[in-house]
Amino acid sequence: QLQASGGGLVQPGGSLRLSCAASGFIFDNYAIGWFRQAPGKEREGVSCITNRGGGIYYRDSVKGRFTISKDNAKNMVYLQMNSLKPEDAAVYYCAADERRGNSARHYCNYGMRLWGKGTLVTVSS
Repeated sequence: QLQASGGGLVQPGGSLRLSCAASGFIFDNYAIGWFRQAPGKEREGVSCITNRGGGIYYRDSVKGRFTISKDNAKNMVYLQMNSLKPEDAAVYYCAADERRGNSARHYCNYGMRLWGKGTLVTVSS
């Protein structure tokens, strides 16, 4: 099970930290990703991290602003989002995948197997 939290309303230029709590599976074995979907748009991979954190991917539009981190001891993944823009507004989902041999970029591009409920991020003044 995956549970995302931390969304909310923030002004442009502000920051939010999303959290994803995992339970019911061996967290160390899973890559984790953050995806988002804005109204009327397709879901897109925002950032993904491999099971032990050795591989990380960010989509171009968030590079330098977002940071993903994975705490295997706490079964948690975080997405620190800084310098938020209106175009970052979306429902954010965390997802997990136990398949080995894929890069973080692959997970973000092709999706993952386990999905949690999303958390809404609104960026507006």
